[in-house]
Amino acid sequence: MKTVAVLVGSLRHDSNNLKFARALEKLASGRLTFVYPDIGSLPHYNDDLWANPPESVLTLKRQLNDADAVIFVTPEYNRSIPGVLKNAIDWASRPYGSSAWVEKPASIIGTTPGVIGTAVAQSQLRSIAVVLQMIVMGQPEVYFQLKPGLITENFEVTDDQTREFLEGYLARFERWIDLVGPQRSVAVAAE
Repeated sequence: MKTVAVLVGSLRHDSNNLKFARALEKLASGRLTFVYPDIGSLPHYNDDLWANPPESVLTLKRQLNDADAVIFVTPEYNRSIPGVLKNAIDWASRPYGSSAWVEKPASIIGTTPGVIGTAVAQSQLRSIAVVLQMIVMGQPEVYFQLKPGLITENFEVTDDQTREFLEGYLARFERWIDLVGPQRSVAVAAE
């Protein structure tokens, strides 16, 4: 089973994006294992801290390196990504030559009660991901409008059409990991 690091860009206890991620996790049960790195405990990025890296940074890098892929679940704050998410991205990209992002299969999604469903934040995050050499899945795009009652307190999706779309997204992401993930390199090298 593949392990997916899920970076949720909201620290709020009752975060819509965390609820969305947990609903995806439930739909992916038995196929993908989700791990949720704690990005809230990271200090603000400071290159001086690499002299004695904080344990939270080492744990983040270890979790990302151990994961087969990453899903970014981002809210949109002022037409951009949250600072806590950018901070985690910066920590994991360092020190130079030891980025956890290089050739990591990735997907970028997000939810909001608004109709554009974090589209602007996702666009900015895609720009960052490409520079860091992540291999970002292009389709399907998931600009998710979270309407009341669509996801229950037990993280079940109540609408059949929405559930089918999200199951299709997860199936496509699993195929994406197979297509571009590290096991592909091993298979190619063996041929």
